[in-house]
Amino acid sequence: MSALFEPYTLRSLTIPNRVWMAPMCQYSADETGPDAGVPNDWHFAHLAARAAGGTGLILTEATAVSPEGRISPADLGIWNDTQVEAFRRITRFLASQGTIAGIQLAHAGRKASTDRPWKGGAPVGAEANGWQPLAPSPVPFADGHPVPAELTVAQIEEIVGQFAAAARRAREAGFQVAEVHGAHGYLIGEFLSPHSNRRTDAYGGSFENRARFALEVVDAVRAEWPDDLPVFFRISATDWLDEGGWTADDTVRLADGLLAHGVDLLDVSSGGNAAGVRIPLGPGYQVPFAARVRKETRLPVAAVGLITDAEQAEKIVANGEADAVLLGRELLRDPSWARRAAGALGASVQTPPQYHRAF
Repeated sequence: MSALFEPYTLRSLTIPNRVWMAPMCQYSADETGPDAGVPNDWHFAHLAARAAGGTGLILTEATAVSPEGRISPADLGIWNDTQVEAFRRITRFLASQGTIAGIQLAHAGRKASTDRPWKGGAPVGAEANGWQPLAPSPVPFADGHPVPAELTVAQIEEIVGQFAAAARRAREAGFQVAEVHGAHGYLIGEFLSPHSNRRTDAYGGSFENRARFALEVVDAVRAEWPDDLPVFFRISATDWLDEGGWTADDTVRLADGLLAHGVDLLDVSSGGNAAGVRIPLGPGYQVPFAARVRKETRLPVAAVGLITDAEQAEKIVANGEADAVLLGRELLRDPSWARRAAGALGASVQTPPQYHRAF
């Protein structure tokens, strides 16, 4: 039996295999009006194809808990009921293919209000449907980015409430996994790292203070999420800075706290909070971070980062480096990667009857 294609159970939820789709923004929603942030035919076709291809769990792109929490004006959101109804169409189809539907709940913080990547990804202002970004401290992400507005304690509490409301709507929309986005230099990650968090109040300074917002969000999501369904947390294991940033040691320390607050799995990525850093890219370059968390804590992990072939993914799971793998660009290239990998490893995945003649 292939380890990669063994089912995996968290709480009462059994995911059919360990090939999962990482969140990847599509920047394809309406930017304004009643359909702003609403998933449309593109999102349905994009996610449905990967479900039909045998992917065990699909996590949506970073889905904003408020309009100001979007990375770009064209991002998805889940702050209103119109968005909930549109997501139901997607979750129903994923369930019909045996795929678990998960949603990544996010707030972009100081990296919000940017253009689509294929238009350069630069910050946009009100003339292009943009807004002023929010952050723990008035420190811009990079040269050419605006100085974000420093959040007040009242605003922090409001955003925690927005995560809670988003989790409630996500459940109404049919999702079975909720992932809190604490990675890649977005708002929660900005609070965690001393590189971006210069506060001197209860949300800054010490490790415990910098982790406070993350744990408050987790508590709020967990309170709205069914007890029998899992909550994930995505982390950037390191800022890739020589000093003054978030580190792998910090990640291990936070993992214990996340577990104590009801998180069921850590989705381990890296980077995104400091501009211009050198990241040593290579096959599976982030897997050692996931493996360390799995070894040194009791929190299950998923690994991500240049995982591209079946044998590589199989070894990661079989060797105990991670409990599952998350594929991003590889699933953009091949929506049926899971089915191909299953064939290569002597396993199988659910195949739509319409496609049986191909196999």
